This record gives sequence, structure tokens and C-alpha cells, in this order.
Amino acid sequence: MVDGGWWMAGWDFYSHGMRIMRSLLLAAAVVAAASSSVGAQASTMGLARDARIAAALADVTPARLRMMDSMLVSFGTRHTLSDTLSATRGIGAARRWIHAQLTSFAKDCNGCLRVEYDTGSAVVGRSADRPTASLVNVVAWLPGRDTNRVVVIGGHYDSCICSVNSMDATADAPGADDDGSGTVAVMELARVMGKHFPRGFDASIAFILYTGEELGLLGSNQFAERLKREGKTVTAAFTDDIIGNTIADDGRVDSVSVRVFAVDSLAVGGGELARYVWATGALYQPQFEVLPVLRLDRLGRGGDHRPFVERGIPGLRFSERLENYKRQHLPTDTLNAVNFSYVAKVARLNLATVASLAAAPSRPEQTAYARDRESGGQSFTIRWSPVPNAASYELLVRRTTAPTYTRIVPVGNVTQFLLDEQLDDVWVGVRAVGADGHRSLTTVVGAPGGPRLPAQRR
Repeated sequence: MVDGGWWMAGWDFYSHGMRIMRSLLLAAAVVAAASSSVGAQASTMGLARDARIAAALADVTPARLRMMDSMLVSFGTRHTLSDTLSATRGIGAARRWIHAQLTSFAKDCNGCLRVEYDTGSAVVGRSADRPTASLVNVVAWLPGRDTNRVVVIGGHYDSCICSVNSMDATADAPGADDDGSGTVAVMELARVMGKHFPRGFDASIAFILYTGEELGLLGSNQFAERLKREGKTVTAAFTDDIIGNTIADDGRVDSVSVRVFAVDSLAVGGGELARYVWATGALYQPQFEVLPVLRLDRLGRGGDHRPFVERGIPGLRFSERLENYKRQHLPTDTLNAVNFSYVAKVARLNLATVASLAAAPSRPEQTAYARDRESGGQSFTIRWSPVPNAASYELLVRRTTAPTYTRIVPVGNVTQFLLDEQLDDVWVGVRAVGADGHRSLTTVVGAPGGPRLPAQRR
């Protein structure tokens, strides 16, 4: 009995130990799987933190965002073809209210913002009747020292119940999240940046609220074409579209991450723009994760950055991490489903990115490379076109499979450098650094289809 009891006790102890071991292994596997799903760790890519930008972030308030979105919803519908004469309902009332709000922000900063209507018209190709829509975007300009170079940040203020009838211009279409959330974020950026930076930056900023997005990106096409016609140099074009939902239909919650969509075109620089936003987020809001998605948009969907990308301009879309298609393009897109603390986090990321880019010099336009014979081909001579107001330049290196840059090489105020890297195996980018430490977007050296410097004479 004693021997048998001892054996049974030993077996129980052994079994318990094995259960603990299996539990630990299972837990480790779950952690590993979760870690792999998150992706690569964010890097600040050597960007410099600006105390003025950090101070401005605190001025973005969820309460003000809620107030403005509730006003947008109160107009009933903001369909592009809806009523333009009523003072209380339809697209006309909405745009006049937006214009009045931006004008009041301009008054508060002693006229630092220039507010205007951007008007035009377009045929609605999505309708069998092909009606002509009157298009009225609302723009607030924060002029910079260079009025020809522009950073664009926008959202669309039109709404629809497209999942029921895309051409229904009379039924209620609250559009609190799509895209009231993005609209009020852009409006709040205009207010805060005008207040904190009334003299602007090196580049000008266009805070724009588009119409006609739900009918085929009509308003953003109009504005992108206008900027091209006027000969503007657009550093980057961002859109905030659907940035307020944090609860999925299956109950999952995510209020700590945001997706940024950009085509990883080396020549255009969409992927470089996504990396810039990723790094800026890590620098100013490290607890709010940026998830770069290197495609133009969600599958089968589109946004107001697309017309810029199609014109060879780096463009990017900010969108909530968890979408709920039961509340998009439907009467159920109501205010109570929008998390304005989350919208504020996205708006702060917008602010830090737009301000950093506008404060920096433009990126080098052209690059070239040559294999170095003295090193047996293990080094490459990198050249780039000079950038106005650049105090120095940096080369950044990453493996072709790496999500972001892992090496930064300061090269001084030169436009040629012998880099000890085998260029066949990596991507190298070059960027300009301003006197105040702000970094430009990176231009990929030798990007296929990208602009090249003429060959040097030997």
C-alpha cells in the first residue's frame, strides 16, 4: 500500500508537470503567432522630433471633433446631388457650414488661412443617366515660403447610402464615419496648425474637403488636375477616409492602430511615403501603431489619394484598422458608432506627418549610380540632384526584403558619395536635411522608371 501510494503520487506529480509544460509551450506558440502577425518593428528612420509639433498635438481634441461631426450628420444627407439651396439640409448647407468654420479658424489666426471654394463639374459615369454634377470642394490654404510646393491633406464630406441606391440624393445618409470622421479631422488640423504655425512652413499646405468621392472620386480628380494645371509641385497627397470605427462586427476591438495604404512604387515613392508616416508615428505617438499596407487601397475600394497617384504623386490613405461594412454606405453610419478619441489619434498622426513634410526641403528629384571599379564592384558611387535649402543629405540602406531602412549614412552637403554597399543586393534612398533637422521624403536611387541624372562625361 505504501509503495503503491508513492508510485501514484509520483505519477500525479509527473502528469501535472507535463500539463504545465504543454501549457507553457502552447502559450509560447500563441505569443509567437501573435508577434509574427504584427509585422516588423517600427523605426524612426533618424527623423528628428520637433518640440513645436509635439506641443501642437495636444491641442487636437475629441470633443471638438464630435461637435463638428454631429453638425455634419444634422444635414441629413450630403449626397453630391442633394439639395444645394436649403440652409439646413443637403450638400449645399454642409459646404457653407464647412466654409464658415474654416473662415472662423482663419480669423482666429489673423488671416493665416486662405479659405476658398474649388468649383467645377463632372459627368457621373456611374449612373446610367450620366447626369452632370456640380462639384464644390472647400479648401483652406496655409501658405508656406514656397507657394509652389504643396502638401495636400483631405477628406470627403459627401455621403451616400450607396449599398441601397448610390443615386438616392434625398434619403438620410448620415455618413458619420464615412467620411464625417475624416472631414472633421482635416478641419481640426486646419485649426490647430493655423493656431500653432500661423507663418506656415517651407511648403504650403492644402486642407481640402472633397465632394463627389462617392460618385467616383470626382472632387479629388478636379483638385489634382487643377494643381497640375497650375504647375504646383505636390510633395505628397493624403486622405483621411473612414477613421472612426474601433469595433468589428464580431466584437473585436482595436483603438491602438491605424492602416496606411500606399502603392509601393519605387519611382513614384508611395512606399517611401508609407515608411515616412510609419517612422513619424513611432517618433510622436509610439503607443499608436501604424500598419503600412503596400497597396493602393482595400480590395475593390478607392479613395481620394488615387487621382494624385495616377499623376505620379506620392499618395496615401489613412483608414481605421477595423471596418464594419454593416455601417458603411448605409443609414446605420451614425454618430454613436464613431470613437472620437480614436479619430483624434489619427488626426495627431496626420498633423505630425504633414507638418514634418512641409517643414522639410523637397526630396532630390533625380539620381544616378555607377559601380566602383577600384573596390572590385563592392562599392557604388551615388549621385543626386541638388535640393534648394538643403543643409546636408543622407543615404539610407535596406535589404530588398526589409520593410524599412536599417542604415543611415550622413554624407554632408554634397551631391555625390562613394557608398560601401553592394547596390545589387539592397535599396538605397537619398534624402535632403534642412537646417532645422527636418528630413525630406526619400528618393530611391536607380528606381525603375524613376528620373535619372544624365551620365557623367569621362
